[in-house]
Amino acid sequence: MSNLKADFYQYQAQTSSHPFALEVSHAKGSYIYDTSGKKYLDFVAGVSANSLGHNHPKVSEAIKNQVDTYAHVMVYGEFIQQPQVDLCKLLASTLPENLQAVYITNSGTEATEGALKLAKRVTNRSEIIAAKNSYHGNTMGAMSVSGVERQNAAFRPLIPGTKFIAFNCEFCLQQITTNTAAVILETIQGGAGFIEPQNGYLSKVKKRCQEVGALLILDEIQTGIGRTGTFWGFKNYNVVPDIIITGKGLGGGMPIGAFIASSEHMSLLKDNPKLGHISTFAGHPIIAAAALATVTEILDKQYLSESLRKEKIIRKHLQHPVITEIRGKGLMLAAIVESPELAAKIVLKCLDRGLILFFLLFEPKAMRITPPLTISDEELIEGCQLILEVIEEVS
Repeated sequence: MSNLKADFYQYQAQTSSHPFALEVSHAKGSYIYDTSGKKYLDFVAGVSANSLGHNHPKVSEAIKNQVDTYAHVMVYGEFIQQPQVDLCKLLASTLPENLQAVYITNSGTEATEGALKLAKRVTNRSEIIAAKNSYHGNTMGAMSVSGVERQNAAFRPLIPGTKFIAFNCEFCLQQITTNTAAVILETIQGGAGFIEPQNGYLSKVKKRCQEVGALLILDEIQTGIGRTGTFWGFKNYNVVPDIIITGKGLGGGMPIGAFIASSEHMSLLKDNPKLGHISTFAGHPIIAAAALATVTEILDKQYLSESLRKEKIIRKHLQHPVITEIRGKGLMLAAIVESPELAAKIVLKCLDRGLILFFLLFEPKAMRITPPLTISDEELIEGCQLILEVIEEVS
């Protein structure tokens, strides 16, 4: 064992019993390189975070330029900082008129927290409706609206007042009442196995929310920023939420999130109480600059339509009897195999062969395929062929 690996296990807190423990040297484009010089084709993109791949020149340039200008200067929302203002304005330009006020955060889970607080402040209600098998983050508030009890049980009591309904269940919408502050849903359920809404489900949720005066919060942490073929995933499903949560791919590999609402609603966080939502490092100018470069590049190039075209390449080249289905949309895909044991064997063997796949939180038969939006056709085909070779070896 190398000294670096030994120090990793001794000094760095672990998040799982069996980490991949790949010793990273550097990364560029669609590849990560380990300290022995071996390269790995990245089909995960830092769990949907590296939208433009690794070390994208425009993102790197934006970071370096901002480092030389200024870093942190004041808590969020007090000083006027160009990267923050430009990022908020650009995000607003991609959205309907009711979603024009952007509150940048440090992560997706912090955006969840802000969105829940805002919904309670707007409606003066406390009940939240969330989906079973959902995942919105790992802070206490986000866990309170995440619907897998085996993840939550050890940390209870969580924040009270959440009811859980089945995703895509129209009958369950009657549980949304005049007591409900908000319904929070992932536009496509991620941890549950990349489950898409069916039969106009999200539109029906929004209609029910309007009937009872509740807000609809859509979690776009994974589906947003071009990953599903439109800049925001909800645009695929004929619905406009009241609050959007974003993160992951927004920063081009840097840590960021945001919740977005109407100016009227967002202004309620300024008073009663004052500083109703505040953060020291939110909207950090270096990270905002990276996000601005990322969003600008995605909007300037054809990455939205390319996500859908590349989805077709994956579906065409990743066919095998043990793959029962491929779920998801665009470059947010999950290949489902016959058993959790087979999925684990494929993921680990692919890593050994130089291809990075990953698991989903609550669907053990799934293999995550969320590569950078910049990945080439050739790299996609190469990765798919390697998966098929590995399936033949291990199944």
